[in-house]
Amino acid sequence: MKFKLLPLSAAVAFGIYPALGLAQGSNEQNTVQEIMVTGKYSVAQTLDTATGLGLTIQETPQSVSILTQERMKDQNIDTILEVVNNTVGVSSAEVDNVRNDFYSRGFQIDSYQIDGVPTSWSLGGDSGETVADTVIYERIEVVRGATGLLTGVGDPSASINLVRKHADSTELSGYVDVSAGRWDQKSITTDISSGLNESGSLRGRFVGKHSSGDSHENYYEDDSNVLYGVLEADLSADTLLRVGASYQHNDPKGATWGILPTFYSDGTIADWDVSTNTAMPWTRWETTNTNYFASINHTFNNGWQLIANYNRLNYETDNRLLYVSGTVDRETGGGLSAQRYRSDGKSTQDSFDLQLKGDFNLFNQTHEFVLGALHSDQSTDTFNQTPADQNPPPPEYDSVPVENFFESSGIQEPEWDPERVHNQDVSTKQRGYYAATRLSATDKLKFILGGRVATWLRDGSQWGTDYDYGNRNEFIPYAGALYDITDTHRVYASYTEIFDSQNSRDADGELLDPLQGKSFEVGLKSRFLNDRLHTTIAVFDIEQDNLAQVDTSFEGTPEQTTAYYPAQGTESIGFELEVVGQPIDGWNITAGYSQYTAEDAQGNDVNTAQPTKQFKLFTTYQFLDSLPGLTIGGGVNWQDETYSVGTNPIGQPGRLTQEAYSLVNLMARYEFNDALSVQFNAANVTDEKYYSQISYFSSYRYGKPRDYTLSLNYRFD
Repeated sequence: MKFKLLPLSAAVAFGIYPALGLAQGSNEQNTVQEIMVTGKYSVAQTLDTATGLGLTIQETPQSVSILTQERMKDQNIDTILEVVNNTVGVSSAEVDNVRNDFYSRGFQIDSYQIDGVPTSWSLGGDSGETVADTVIYERIEVVRGATGLLTGVGDPSASINLVRKHADSTELSGYVDVSAGRWDQKSITTDISSGLNESGSLRGRFVGKHSSGDSHENYYEDDSNVLYGVLEADLSADTLLRVGASYQHNDPKGATWGILPTFYSDGTIADWDVSTNTAMPWTRWETTNTNYFASINHTFNNGWQLIANYNRLNYETDNRLLYVSGTVDRETGGGLSAQRYRSDGKSTQDSFDLQLKGDFNLFNQTHEFVLGALHSDQSTDTFNQTPADQNPPPPEYDSVPVENFFESSGIQEPEWDPERVHNQDVSTKQRGYYAATRLSATDKLKFILGGRVATWLRDGSQWGTDYDYGNRNEFIPYAGALYDITDTHRVYASYTEIFDSQNSRDADGELLDPLQGKSFEVGLKSRFLNDRLHTTIAVFDIEQDNLAQVDTSFEGTPEQTTAYYPAQGTESIGFELEVVGQPIDGWNITAGYSQYTAEDAQGNDVNTAQPTKQFKLFTTYQFLDSLPGLTIGGGVNWQDETYSVGTNPIGQPGRLTQEAYSLVNLMARYEFNDALSVQFNAANVTDEKYYSQISYFSSYRYGKPRDYTLSLNYRFD
């Protein structure tokens, strides 16, 4: 069923006309003025995530959402996964305790940046990137739509940019925070900034956090440490040097690999307790992420900037896991089998990024220009050990029966063969050269034109399969236009092409052809109440060929557990609405609604396990007049029905469905004085039981039940 335009037109009209009624009276100026943002959930800083031109949100011709440090603190958002779950227009699928997939506009997100520089996560995201702590980031930016100008070779979903905290304070300042929560969760955090010399030309910042505790899942407990340090030096009035490093270590015990079995052997769907998992006390999934970085920013006399960045990312993992699969006998609890697995691995990435940007005058107008290059090499190695009690050893992995899953799997940790087998040796290379310009045709009309020549190559071997694929020198064009209707309303349009190599394989073991397509977006960005409130209305159309879809008829083999087929003529059409700001003193709000339909050329829905409609709201209010120390807030995340399809154990076609649901959260904070405050957060306060993963039909995962945290914060400056 094609997307209906009537609700879309009504939504746009509803957004525009009340907005025009709220707009401030026009003044003599004809152009949209630079904004002075008020409120805790908006930023006035320029962004490099979409175009590299250093534009504000209002100047970027795409939908942009930002989670500020204040928003993350208010809502007690600690991980990248929680950021995604609370950002307008994006969603997640929890694969297990460590791995998560992110989606936007119907497609998976594969583009990530750190301080605007593209980066790659470890293969499969199995080194804890998606559950990394957010404490080291000042804000997290999500640009929806294709961002092939800066990242990879064109991803139609979104790009996530992690903006690190900077050492920008010349005076001693910071905070210490201690917290405790359900399941014996505990943490202590410190964030300290200071000038390091008398003039303040040398500054430093240190962030540290330790967390530990149990979980709602049986056996699972985690212990994590985060360290971050950065030095900034003004080498001159025009040159800034920044160097630093971060370290994140997670050591979860009772970790799960994979998800719960969906079916009993009679074909009925199982309904497990949310505490049920397929782990054992001996399972582990230890991850260590280390990042060393350096950048230098020089401003020339004419105002142009030369920026050079270097990043070295090391991802390490060491695990002992249990993968349970099959169907459960309703009476005996038997019928399942388990694979015992041990591996250790390391992924290392070196990235160099160079960028030159500035403005120039032509035809009595000022225009902007950026020229950049990226060079990135990543190597990944994984070593496996098999159980020593295999007799004879299977060719790929062992399989032992689960006697009674109702009493846990009961599988004990085996003695591991000391021989380490090098089962993954993969190298990934990225090269990118891009240029973009923003041309001011008039004071009201601006065009953004650019392109990227991208190379993405991967070769090596992985569990007996050789890899050698990718593409060289693919050109990805980008075009955008912005027009100021009034001094508070700006319309925009953008276009870019999509080209992305894939490592998904079909039922014959052959790699799918590259993903190809194009992305369009038009929208309206408005400002109200003297810049207190910002709104965005966006309409998008994404067309793709060769989109990888799970082949649910594929039975799986030891060599290949999952197969995909390339969906042709896939189109995603939808719209998004977002409101962010501080309408009145003390009241901060962020809210948004997104909706789309994604179908292939035959009209079949694609990626149905992801929500097509979402509403997300979070707001706080501080009683400035009556009780200024008190802030209360809360929010709700709603999504519509999702499902996956397949054949049950008795050969009947069916659906695994997650009905529409809402997650409600609350917060309250009391500030005793400028230094000391206490805060309470509660998530999923209605204790909703829901699936957080149903993509594979034959297995699923439950989301987190009701949770709460009490924290005490001390600030100094």
